Amino acid sequence: MDNYFLNRHTWRTFSDREVTDNLLQDMLEAASHAPTTGNMQLYSVVITRDVSQKKLLAPAHFSQPASLNANVILTFCADLNRFVKWCENREADPGFDNFQSLMAAFLDTTILAQQFVTIAEREGLGTCYLGTTTYNADKISEVLHLPRRVIPVISVAVGYPSGQYEETDRLEPAAFIHKEKYNDYTSDDINRIYKDKEQRQDSKRFVQENNKQSLAQVFTDVRYPRKNNEYFSSVFINFLKSQGFMLD
Repeated sequence: MDNYFLNRHTWRTFSDREVTDNLLQDMLEAASHAPTTGNMQLYSVVITRDVSQKKLLAPAHFSQPASLNANVILTFCADLNRFVKWCENREADPGFDNFQSLMAAFLDTTILAQQFVTIAEREGLGTCYLGTTTYNADKISEVLHLPRRVIPVISVAVGYPSGQYEETDRLEPAAFIHKEKYNDYTSDDINRIYKDKEQRQDSKRFVQENNKQSLAQVFTDVRYPRKNNEYFSSVFINFLKSQGFMLD
């Protein structure tokens, strides 16, 4: 097993060293050899270098430090616009304005992004997924001038790493591997699986700082409360509809 995968880290601080256009081009070309749905490559990538453009994008990412101090922000977009136009220009009748096609484009985009991240990190770069892209897809779309049928899915901050990375924990493989069929979790299973996570010092600190009774409550009441989830779900669905996808 390649130790890279066991030892990789997310970086949120970056040096001033430039990620060259040639390196970006080579990495994206290599990433494009990732698997796709029917070899349609239903994605596009918008590269943001300009400081003023990054400042326009940052509020959509809740002004996370990585959204401003990275050398480059890559916005990976599900793109049915290009494929539909190709079909129409060849007298083919495209039927890609539906949920199934949208999911295919989301999968293509996600796989491309992860392939790129792996390549970039192996080239000595640091990366940070900005998990806020679908929260404010409408605002990102405005800044990037995305046309109909193009949806921002994933944003990645890229640069040469600086400072320290944050140590994170992962569940043991036994927590998520199911053999032959899905084996549902008992209360004892849940207690065993999450014991180490709950016993971490940073987890205990999160619970104390937020005046909660458990780490789970930090997730449900502070980080991802129902009200926010439902609000951003509504915003995102309305944006998808405005971009030409039939979701009803």
